[in-house]
Amino acid sequence: MSGRADGSPIVIGKLIGAHGVRGWLKVYSWTQPRENILGYDPWLIRREGEWRSVRLLDGRRQGKSIVARLDGIDDRDQALALRDAEIAIHRDQLRALEDGEYYWSDLIGMEVRNLTGERLGEVVNLMETGVDDVLVVRGEIERLVPFVQPQIVKSVDLAAGEIVVDWELDYLEGE
Repeated sequence: MSGRADGSPIVIGKLIGAHGVRGWLKVYSWTQPRENILGYDPWLIRREGEWRSVRLLDGRRQGKSIVARLDGIDDRDQALALRDAEIAIHRDQLRALEDGEYYWSDLIGMEVRNLTGERLGEVVNLMETGVDDVLVVRGEIERLVPFVQPQIVKSVDLAAGEIVVDWELDYLEGE
C-alpha cells in the first residue's frame, strides 16, 4: 500500500478494466491477501486528481483477480471510464497493528540510517519478494534493504520518521 500517516488517502489498489457488460470492474489489489480489498467500504476513487467516495456493492475473487461492483456503475462504458483509477481508503478504516507491524504507507518517506548514523537515504517504495519484504531506499544510490527484524531492521521510529538498519554504505544488493 502507498500513502502517508498525514491523513491523505491510503492507496490500496487500482481499477484495471471492465468485467462483463453490467458495470463490474477488474481490480488490482495491493492488500494481503488480495481479496482483503473487498473488506473496505467505502472506497475512494481518484479521477482527474479528485477523490470521490463510492460504495462497494459486491465483489469476489475471479480466478487470480478480483472483480467488484460499485454503486452508480451500471454498464461496461461506465466501468471502462474508471480504468486506471486508484482505489484508496481513509486511515481510520485500517485495522490496528500489533507491536512490530507496520503499514507500508507509514514507511514511505522515512529516513534510513545505519548503526553508525550514516544516512542511506529515504524509503521510496517497498517490494514483496516472496521471502521477505524489501525497502527501496534512495540516497546517492538506490539500495534494496531486506525488511527483516531484528537481524537487519533494528528499529522503526514512526514519530521521528527514522529506520535504523544493520547495513553499510558499501553493501550491494543481495549481500
